[in-house]
Amino acid sequence: MIDLSDKTAFITGASRGIGEATARKLARYGANVVLAARSRADIERIADEIGPQALALTCDVSTYRAVETAIAHTRNHFGGLHILVNNAGSIDPISRIENSDPAAWSQIVDVNLKGVYHCLRAAYPALRETRGVAINISSGAATGALEGWSHYCATKAAVLSMTRCAHKEWADQGIRIVGLSPGTVATEMQQVIRSSGVNPVSKLDWSAHISPEWVGEAIAWLTTEAARTFDGDDFSLKTEENRRLVGML
Repeated sequence: MIDLSDKTAFITGASRGIGEATARKLARYGANVVLAARSRADIERIADEIGPQALALTCDVSTYRAVETAIAHTRNHFGGLHILVNNAGSIDPISRIENSDPAAWSQIVDVNLKGVYHCLRAAYPALRETRGVAINISSGAATGALEGWSHYCATKAAVLSMTRCAHKEWADQGIRIVGLSPGTVATEMQQVIRSSGVNPVSKLDWSAHISPEWVGEAIAWLTTEAARTFDGDDFSLKTEENRRLVGML
Protein backbone atom coordinates (compact mmCIF):
# COMPACT_ATOMS: atom_id res chain seq x y z
CA MET A 1 0.00 0.00 0.00
CA ILE A 2 1.39 3.39 -1.00
CA ASP A 3 1.42 5.81 1.93
CA LEU A 4 1.54 9.51 1.08
CA SER A 5 0.46 10.77 4.49
CA ASP A 6 2.02 14.12 5.39
CA LYS A 7 2.85 14.76 1.71
CA THR A 8 1.47 17.61 -0.38
CA ALA A 9 1.02 17.39 -4.15
CA PHE A 10 0.51 20.24 -6.61
CA ILE A 11 -1.26 18.98 -9.75
CA THR A 12 -1.73 21.08 -12.87
CA GLY A 13 -4.53 20.51 -15.36
CA ALA A 14 -6.53 19.07 -12.48
CA SER A 15 -10.02 20.00 -13.69
CA ARG A 16 -10.54 16.73 -15.61
CA GLY A 17 -8.92 13.64 -17.09
CA ILE A 18 -5.51 12.59 -15.81
CA GLY A 19 -5.21 15.58 -13.47
CA GLU A 20 -8.52 14.91 -11.73
CA ALA A 21 -7.83 11.18 -11.48
CA THR A 22 -4.38 11.87 -10.04
CA ALA A 23 -5.72 14.25 -7.40
CA ARG A 24 -8.29 11.71 -6.27
CA LYS A 25 -5.75 8.87 -6.27
CA LEU A 26 -3.05 10.73 -4.32
CA ALA A 27 -5.64 11.93 -1.81
CA ARG A 28 -6.80 8.32 -1.38
CA TYR A 29 -3.22 7.45 -0.47
CA GLY A 30 -3.21 10.16 2.19
CA ALA A 31 -1.69 13.19 0.44
CA ASN A 32 -2.87 16.76 0.62
CA VAL A 33 -3.66 17.75 -2.95
CA VAL A 34 -3.75 21.12 -4.67
CA LEU A 35 -5.84 21.14 -7.82
CA ALA A 36 -4.56 23.81 -10.19
CA ALA A 37 -6.33 24.73 -13.43
CA ARG A 38 -7.88 27.65 -15.29
CA SER A 39 -11.41 26.28 -14.79
CA ARG A 40 -12.31 27.27 -11.24
CA ALA A 41 -15.78 25.70 -11.07
CA ASP A 42 -14.49 22.22 -11.91
CA ILE A 43 -11.56 22.19 -9.49
CA GLU A 44 -13.70 23.56 -6.67
CA ARG A 45 -16.27 20.81 -7.24
CA ILE A 46 -13.58 18.11 -7.25
CA ALA A 47 -11.87 19.57 -4.17
CA ASP A 48 -15.20 19.63 -2.31
CA GLU A 49 -15.75 15.98 -3.19
CA ILE A 50 -12.27 15.00 -1.98
CA GLY A 51 -12.61 16.89 1.29
CA PRO A 52 -10.49 19.15 3.54
CA GLN A 53 -7.20 17.68 2.32
CA ALA A 54 -7.85 19.24 -1.11
CA LEU A 55 -7.39 22.86 -2.17
CA ALA A 56 -8.52 24.38 -5.48
CA LEU A 57 -6.34 27.14 -6.95
CA THR A 58 -7.04 28.92 -10.22
CA CYS A 59 -3.77 28.98 -12.14
CA ASP A 60 -2.74 29.56 -15.75
CA VAL A 61 0.57 27.72 -16.11
CA SER A 62 1.51 29.79 -19.15
CA THR A 63 2.04 32.77 -16.79
CA TYR A 64 4.99 32.46 -14.42
CA ARG A 65 3.67 34.86 -11.78
CA ALA A 66 0.41 32.92 -11.56
CA VAL A 67 2.36 29.70 -10.96
CA GLU A 68 4.67 31.34 -8.44
CA THR A 69 1.68 32.67 -6.50
CA ALA A 70 -0.07 29.28 -6.52
CA ILE A 71 3.04 27.47 -5.27
CA ALA A 72 3.46 30.03 -2.49
CA HIS A 73 -0.20 29.60 -1.51
CA THR A 74 0.30 25.82 -1.46
CA ARG A 75 3.26 26.08 0.90
CA ASN A 76 1.46 28.51 3.19
CA HIS A 77 -1.70 26.41 3.32
CA PHE A 78 -0.20 22.94 3.77
CA GLY A 79 3.26 23.79 5.12
CA GLY A 80 5.30 22.47 2.21
CA LEU A 81 5.37 20.82 -1.19
CA HIS A 82 6.59 17.27 -1.83
CA ILE A 83 5.11 16.25 -5.20
CA LEU A 84 4.73 18.29 -8.38
CA VAL A 85 2.68 16.79 -11.22
CA ASN A 86 3.13 18.70 -14.47
CA ASN A 87 0.05 17.47 -16.28
CA ALA A 88 -1.47 20.57 -17.92
CA GLY A 89 -1.36 20.25 -21.69
CA SER A 90 -3.33 20.61 -24.88
CA ILE A 91 -3.33 19.32 -28.45
CA ASP A 92 -6.10 21.46 -29.93
CA PRO A 93 -6.13 22.66 -32.70
CA ILE A 94 -4.74 19.70 -34.64
CA SER A 95 -3.44 20.92 -37.98
CA ARG A 96 -0.81 20.34 -40.61
CA ILE A 97 1.99 22.92 -40.42
CA GLU A 98 0.98 24.75 -43.61
CA ASN A 99 -2.56 25.26 -42.32
CA SER A 100 -1.71 26.00 -38.70
CA ASP A 101 -2.52 29.24 -36.90
CA PRO A 102 0.74 30.73 -35.54
CA ALA A 103 -0.99 32.20 -32.48
CA ALA A 104 -2.64 28.89 -31.58
CA TRP A 105 0.61 26.98 -32.21
CA SER A 106 2.44 29.39 -29.92
CA GLN A 107 -0.19 28.99 -27.19
CA ILE A 108 0.48 25.24 -27.12
CA VAL A 109 4.16 26.01 -26.51
CA ASP A 110 3.18 28.37 -23.67
CA VAL A 111 1.15 25.67 -21.91
CA ASN A 112 2.82 22.36 -22.82
CA LEU A 113 6.45 23.48 -22.54
CA LYS A 114 6.71 26.80 -20.75
CA GLY A 115 4.09 25.65 -18.25
CA VAL A 116 6.37 22.77 -17.21
CA TYR A 117 9.35 25.11 -16.94
CA HIS A 118 7.33 27.64 -14.92
CA CYS A 119 6.23 24.98 -12.43
CA LEU A 120 9.69 23.49 -12.05
CA ARG A 121 11.25 26.92 -11.57
CA ALA A 122 8.65 28.10 -9.05
CA ALA A 123 8.59 24.81 -7.12
CA TYR A 124 12.38 24.39 -6.91
CA PRO A 125 12.88 25.93 -3.43
CA ALA A 126 10.06 23.84 -1.96
CA LEU A 127 11.19 20.61 -3.62
CA ARG A 128 14.76 21.20 -2.49
CA GLU A 129 13.54 21.72 1.07
CA THR A 130 11.51 18.47 1.12
CA ARG A 131 13.73 16.46 -1.25
CA GLY A 132 10.60 16.06 -3.32
CA VAL A 133 9.69 14.69 -6.73
CA ALA A 134 8.44 16.28 -9.94
CA ILE A 135 6.59 14.11 -12.46
CA ASN A 136 6.28 15.49 -15.98
CA ILE A 137 3.57 13.98 -18.18
CA SER A 138 5.22 13.02 -21.43
CA SER A 139 4.08 11.11 -24.52
CA GLY A 140 5.23 8.76 -27.21
CA ALA A 141 4.89 11.87 -29.37
CA ALA A 142 8.13 13.09 -27.76
CA THR A 143 10.08 10.65 -29.91
CA GLY A 144 7.68 9.97 -32.80
CA ALA A 145 6.48 12.39 -35.48
CA LEU A 146 2.76 12.38 -36.32
CA GLU A 147 0.85 14.27 -39.00
CA GLY A 148 -1.03 17.27 -37.62
CA TRP A 149 0.76 17.15 -34.28
CA SER A 150 3.82 19.33 -34.90
CA HIS A 151 2.95 21.51 -31.88
CA TYR A 152 2.33 18.53 -29.60
CA CYS A 153 5.28 16.42 -30.74
CA ALA A 154 7.70 19.35 -30.53
CA THR A 155 6.59 20.41 -27.05
CA LYS A 156 6.59 16.87 -25.66
CA ALA A 157 10.09 16.30 -27.07
CA ALA A 158 11.14 19.47 -25.28
CA VAL A 159 9.54 18.31 -22.02
CA LEU A 160 11.50 15.05 -22.25
CA SER A 161 14.68 17.09 -22.60
CA MET A 162 13.57 19.30 -19.70
CA THR A 163 13.12 16.22 -17.52
CA ARG A 164 16.66 15.09 -18.31
CA CYS A 165 18.15 18.56 -17.75
CA ALA A 166 16.38 19.07 -14.42
CA HIS A 167 17.53 15.64 -13.26
CA LYS A 168 21.13 16.46 -14.20
CA GLU A 169 21.01 19.78 -12.33
CA TRP A 170 18.99 18.79 -9.25
CA ALA A 171 19.55 15.08 -8.52
CA ASP A 172 22.50 15.83 -6.25
CA GLN A 173 20.21 18.11 -4.21
CA GLY A 174 17.84 15.24 -3.52
CA ILE A 175 15.16 16.34 -5.98
CA ARG A 176 13.74 13.57 -8.14
CA ILE A 177 12.59 14.32 -11.69
CA VAL A 178 10.84 11.69 -13.77
CA GLY A 179 8.69 11.65 -16.90
CA LEU A 180 5.62 9.52 -17.47
CA SER A 181 4.53 8.45 -20.94
CA PRO A 182 1.08 6.90 -20.38
CA GLY A 183 0.17 5.98 -23.94
CA THR A 184 -3.34 6.78 -25.12
CA VAL A 185 -5.78 7.60 -22.32
CA ALA A 186 -9.58 7.80 -22.41
CA THR A 187 -9.88 11.56 -21.84
CA GLU A 188 -11.32 14.61 -23.56
CA MET A 189 -8.02 14.98 -25.45
CA GLN A 190 -8.63 11.63 -27.13
CA GLN A 191 -12.06 12.84 -28.20
CA VAL A 192 -10.41 15.85 -29.86
CA ILE A 193 -7.91 13.55 -31.57
CA ARG A 194 -10.65 11.20 -32.72
CA SER A 195 -12.79 13.99 -34.19
CA SER A 196 -9.81 15.33 -36.15
CA GLY A 197 -9.55 12.19 -38.27
CA VAL A 198 -5.85 12.94 -38.71
CA ASN A 199 -3.12 10.24 -38.45
CA PRO A 200 -3.55 6.66 -37.15
CA VAL A 201 -4.13 7.62 -33.50
CA SER A 202 -7.51 9.13 -34.40
CA LYS A 203 -8.59 5.75 -35.81
CA LEU A 204 -8.01 3.79 -32.61
CA ASP A 205 -10.99 2.11 -31.05
CA TRP A 206 -12.00 3.71 -27.75
CA SER A 207 -11.34 0.39 -25.99
CA ALA A 208 -7.63 0.76 -26.86
CA HIS A 209 -7.25 3.68 -24.43
CA ILE A 210 -6.43 3.12 -20.76
CA SER A 211 -8.38 4.84 -18.00
CA PRO A 212 -7.03 8.03 -16.40
CA GLU A 213 -7.30 6.24 -13.05
CA TRP A 214 -4.48 3.92 -14.12
CA VAL A 215 -2.33 6.93 -14.94
CA GLY A 216 -3.08 8.31 -11.49
CA GLU A 217 -1.98 4.98 -10.02
CA ALA A 218 1.26 5.14 -12.02
CA ILE A 219 1.92 8.66 -10.77
CA ALA A 220 1.37 7.54 -7.18
CA TRP A 221 3.83 4.68 -7.71
CA LEU A 222 6.41 7.00 -9.29
CA THR A 223 6.52 9.01 -6.05
CA THR A 224 7.87 5.97 -4.18
CA GLU A 225 11.41 4.78 -3.66
CA ALA A 226 10.67 1.72 -5.80
CA ALA A 227 10.55 3.96 -8.87
CA ARG A 228 13.93 5.64 -8.42
CA THR A 229 15.52 3.65 -11.23
CA PHE A 230 13.47 5.72 -13.69
CA ASP A 231 14.66 9.11 -12.42
CA GLY A 232 15.80 11.43 -15.18
CA ASP A 233 13.94 9.65 -17.96
CA ASP A 234 10.47 8.60 -19.09
CA PHE A 235 8.55 5.75 -17.51
CA SER A 236 6.28 4.25 -20.17
CA LEU A 237 2.99 2.52 -19.43
CA LYS A 238 3.07 0.90 -22.86
CA THR A 239 5.27 -2.01 -21.78
CA GLU A 240 3.93 -5.08 -20.04
CA GLU A 241 6.81 -5.02 -17.56
CA ASN A 242 6.06 -1.46 -16.44
CA ARG A 243 2.32 -2.07 -16.23
CA ARG A 244 3.07 -4.98 -13.95
CA LEU A 245 5.23 -2.75 -11.73
CA VAL A 246 2.31 -0.33 -11.29
CA GLY A 247 -0.14 -3.17 -10.68
CA MET A 248 -2.10 -2.93 -13.91
CA LEU A 249 -1.46 -6.61 -14.69
